[in-house]
Amino acid sequence: MSTSSETETGAGTGTGTGTGTDTEAGTPTGAETGAETAPGSKSASRTPAPPRGTRLALRDATLGRPGAVALTGVDVDVSPGEILAVVGPSGCGKSTLLRTLAGLLAPLSGAAEQDGHPITGPGADRALVFQEDALLPWRTLRGNVELPLAIQGRPRAERRERATAWLDRVGLTAQARQLPHRVSGGQRQRAQLARALAGRPRAVLMDEPFGALDAQTRAGMQDLLVEALHGTGATVVFVTHDVDEALFLGDRVALLGAGRLTAVREVPRPRERAAHDDPARTALRHDVLTSLGT
Repeated sequence: MSTSSETETGAGTGTGTGTGTDTEAGTPTGAETGAETAPGSKSASRTPAPPRGTRLALRDATLGRPGAVALTGVDVDVSPGEILAVVGPSGCGKSTLLRTLAGLLAPLSGAAEQDGHPITGPGADRALVFQEDALLPWRTLRGNVELPLAIQGRPRAERRERATAWLDRVGLTAQARQLPHRVSGGQRQRAQLARALAGRPRAVLMDEPFGALDAQTRAGMQDLLVEALHGTGATVVFVTHDVDEALFLGDRVALLGAGRLTAVREVPRPRERAAHDDPARTALRHDVLTSLGT
C-alpha cells in the first residue's frame, strides 16, 4: 500500500489505537491548552509548561466481569507524575486493573477515580499502550503517530511537525514513511510509544508493552521510555510480570496475587541501572519474589 495512507481515513475510530480517544475527540484537555509545540521544535515563540499529571485511584474496588471476579478490595492511589509498576503472576488481574483505570471496564463495586471524579469510560487524556503494538497497518509510522492529534482536531501542519519530532526522539526518523509490517517489533513499539506521548496525555497505561521483545531490545525500550517521559509530567501505570523491570521503572511497585492487592512498596533509587545491586533494591527484590511465590 502506498504512503497515501497517511490521510485521515478512519481517524475518528477509537478502536485499537492505544490513544484512549473514544470521547472528547474534539475537546483539548487541560494538558492540551496553550501554545503547544513538538519536542525539539524550533518554530515556537514560547515553550509551554509540561502537562500536569493526573491522580488515579481505586477505592475498595472489585474488578472483573460479572461472574468472573479478578480482584477484590483493591485500594490504590497513584500520585500525579508517579510511575506505579504492577506485578503478579499470569492471570492475577493485572490487565483487568489497567483496563479499569483506562475506563474500558467498570468496577463491579467500589470506585475507579481520576482526580477524585469517577472514571466512566475511556478518555483522551489517558493513553493505553499494549504488548501488541496495535498500529494501524494501512498507515505509515508517521501516520500512526499523527492519529491521536488528528482525533484532537489539530491542524495538519502541527500534526506533521509533532509526529516528526516524536519519531526523531524515539530514533525512527528514517522509518517514518514505512508501514508497520516493514519494520521490526522493537521499532513498532517505539512508534506506539511515540503515538501515545504525541497527544500529551496526563496518564499513560502500559500493559506489558515490552514483554514480547528480546532482553537487549527490552532494556533499550525501558531506557527509551524513561527518556521519553522526562518532562511530560505524565502519570504512568506499568503492568509487567518481570520483577526487575518493575523495580527499575517504578517509583512504587504494587503486588497482586490470590485475587487481591497484597502490598504496595516504595522502590529505592528507581530508574538507576547502577542500583540493581544496591542492598536495599536487592532486599526488595527478594521480598517481591517471595510475595509472588517465585
